[in-house]
Amino acid sequence: MALETYHQKRNFKVSPEPTGRVSRTRKTKAAGNSFVIQKHDATRLHYDFRLEMDGVLKSWAVTRGPSLVPGEKRLAVHVEDHPLDYGGFEGMIPEGNYGAGAVLLWDRGAWEPIGDPHKAYRKGHMEFELKGEKLEGRWHLVRMGQRQGEKRENWLLIKGEDEFARDEGDPDILEEMPLSVKTGKTIEEVWGRKRPAKKARSKTKLPTDPDPQGTDIAVSKIRGAKKAKLPDFIEPQLATLVKSAPSGKRWVHEIKIDGYRLQAHIENGEVTLLTRTGLDWTHKFGKQIVAAFAKLPVSEAIIDGEVAVEAGSGATDFSLLQQALSEGHTDHFTFYAFDLLHLDGYDLTGATLLRRKEALETLFADSGSVLRYSEHFSDEGALVLKHACRLSLEGIISKIADAPYRPGRGRDWVKSKCSARQEFVVAGYVPSSVNRKAIGSLVMGYYEKGKLRHAGRVGTGYSNTVAQSLFKRLNGIRSDKSQFDEKLAAVEKKDAVFVRPELVAEVEFRGWTADAHIRHASFRGLREDKDPKDIVREGGPVNAAEEPKPPKRTVNLTHPDRVYWPDAGVTKAGLADYYTEVWRLMAPFVVNRPLALVRGPDGITKPLFFQKHAWKGMTKNVVLVKDPADPSEEYISIRDLDGLLGLVQGGTLEVHPWGASLNDWEKPDMVNIDLDPGEGVSWTEIIAAAHEVKRRFEDMGLAPFVKTSGGKGLHVVAPVKPEAEWPEVKAAMKALADGMAGDDPDKYVSTITKSKRKGKILIDYLRNGRGNTAVAPYSTRARPGAPVSMPLAWDELGGVIGPNYFTVNNTPTRIARQASDPWADFRKAEAPIEFKVKKR
Repeated sequence: MALETYHQKRNFKVSPEPTGRVSRTRKTKAAGNSFVIQKHDATRLHYDFRLEMDGVLKSWAVTRGPSLVPGEKRLAVHVEDHPLDYGGFEGMIPEGNYGAGAVLLWDRGAWEPIGDPHKAYRKGHMEFELKGEKLEGRWHLVRMGQRQGEKRENWLLIKGEDEFARDEGDPDILEEMPLSVKTGKTIEEVWGRKRPAKKARSKTKLPTDPDPQGTDIAVSKIRGAKKAKLPDFIEPQLATLVKSAPSGKRWVHEIKIDGYRLQAHIENGEVTLLTRTGLDWTHKFGKQIVAAFAKLPVSEAIIDGEVAVEAGSGATDFSLLQQALSEGHTDHFTFYAFDLLHLDGYDLTGATLLRRKEALETLFADSGSVLRYSEHFSDEGALVLKHACRLSLEGIISKIADAPYRPGRGRDWVKSKCSARQEFVVAGYVPSSVNRKAIGSLVMGYYEKGKLRHAGRVGTGYSNTVAQSLFKRLNGIRSDKSQFDEKLAAVEKKDAVFVRPELVAEVEFRGWTADAHIRHASFRGLREDKDPKDIVREGGPVNAAEEPKPPKRTVNLTHPDRVYWPDAGVTKAGLADYYTEVWRLMAPFVVNRPLALVRGPDGITKPLFFQKHAWKGMTKNVVLVKDPADPSEEYISIRDLDGLLGLVQGGTLEVHPWGASLNDWEKPDMVNIDLDPGEGVSWTEIIAAAHEVKRRFEDMGLAPFVKTSGGKGLHVVAPVKPEAEWPEVKAAMKALADGMAGDDPDKYVSTITKSKRKGKILIDYLRNGRGNTAVAPYSTRARPGAPVSMPLAWDELGGVIGPNYFTVNNTPTRIARQASDPWADFRKAEAPIEFKVKKR
């Protein structure tokens, strides 16, 4: 943009703004790198963000100002170039002039582009660092795709991850530091009097000055939009379950949100949240979502979406949503919007999906973190589903891009899932064996041609609070007899208390048994928005031949409903089910090895202890082995799945094997470098450290494999030929760790002293001594959330998967759908250690 536009919009006889003539002399000097941010209280309060480029200030009007929370997108409307001397302007623009109002110099300093700024500006993604009096660190300016009919160029201003970033709950710098850096004034003091009231205006019209909160949606020009009154309710469009994701250019794909389907109605600032059946649930989700919708620049709208709660991993989790609802934690909710059905007097259901989503994306461009636009992907459906399953997500929804919104269930929207999950009717319960006021498991059913069929039991997924709440609720609807339309076997009736079929629960499970029961099922929460009579078995009739046979297990679990991880609802039975699922992958790393254990027979909230030797009551499935170096020492080992389940019966929450097998105790067959971050270390830095260990392993002739620790860091592991003995192997790993610490002492340390680790990563080589252990691949950790140590492919390392991303609850989904095991060739890759490391 040239300064001609700047001059055309202003009357310098009236406005005190600089004319910009001095910028001509600046061209003869070296290019500058100043930046300024001016707080501009015009038609609406916003912040003008300006970067010096090519002798002018490139300018953006930023809604609500910059945010220090990484990933929080702030709408930045690109406006005309301003002269360099505008960077020092503070004062009043008189009424009747363009941008009339108070201008306060909020921040100033220098900016440093990362890469070629001109190329980045043209491409629409500028990355740079700021060094201001208030703002510092890395930032991004990203241009949004311009929609048909839009007159403005919308960008997003986003803070990068660095030491200057803040978390969502931290103070807002705009409120924390409101004063001018030039005069120390407040915006009210710049006005010099009470700010005048503003005239009402149409919220969807483009204002004459750069008001960044206007939506700029040309709703009347959207093909298929029709003038209409705001309806009370629109029956939602529903997706049909399919076995595989569709392919072709006519389809777009969205990640399936694991929450409650809701329809948000906005009318003159009043917000109502309706369920898929039209129930008013506005009161259930607190004030934050409602307040966020009320701030949207519309007079009336209907927005289709889903309310969910994010787990620590970043994925949405229905059980966490249920927990937040029951405990009243309304600050945990996020509304994911995926469709716009009505906007400011126009019915949009006749428009194509993509046009509706374009308008919705524009509307949500600066909606904050409570309201999120659900993005879609145009890649092949199978590829999108593959990545979703790799991340242990629930699945995807595929939609025809040019189809209108059609209420009811049809084929324009289809869903493909990563794991078996559906709703079941609660037909009874089995009382807890450890708490007389709690349930131990639920008895489930579904309707088939109007008859209630038995589907088996669900014995995990309940926190203590949920188990007690269900017991109280189900006791109020007890029945004297079974409500199933079939005769139950003795084992199916054993200990069951039957109830009237009035409640619906969502359940995740691994498949169906030959007798049509759900296998390895986990409770995810009650579905208050579903009618029990509508619950049928999804996917057609049972075909037991399609289900893989699970490994045989004979260990009897006492108190299977004992809760080990209260926050994740994982019981002893749930842990046993998990290990049965991952056994084929975990076995090579725990069988025939001395083991050390972390035990917690009463769960992670009670005392935990480290165990290497036998204990009273240990099952016969666990094998004791004598240490050849000291026959008086007997260590724990296992030979099969029953051995592992015997450990579960004994309250084992973590399994830590030696790096050597029982075949040769003195010669390790794997090495492990544990990357343990100190305070203030980012996940990106841990990933970089893992790649550095990978390079150094390769220099030693080893094949590196990587896994999450389930705690804070990563483990880089390599198989080795069992030729060298413990002292040599430990010395080689110490040399690697010392080498990294010596080459980059600002990032790495190899000494375990905690006082030296702040802001650095410990390269822990001590796992490689005789008798020392590291947590096994797929082992659970005795930490909140029931995380597991997960083997990864190297190309999976990134910002999405964190060190505790995978858990007991989501790992089986990944395992069931992954095309290949990333550690499948682990033993094939073993090599001798080259003790003379290649020069780098």
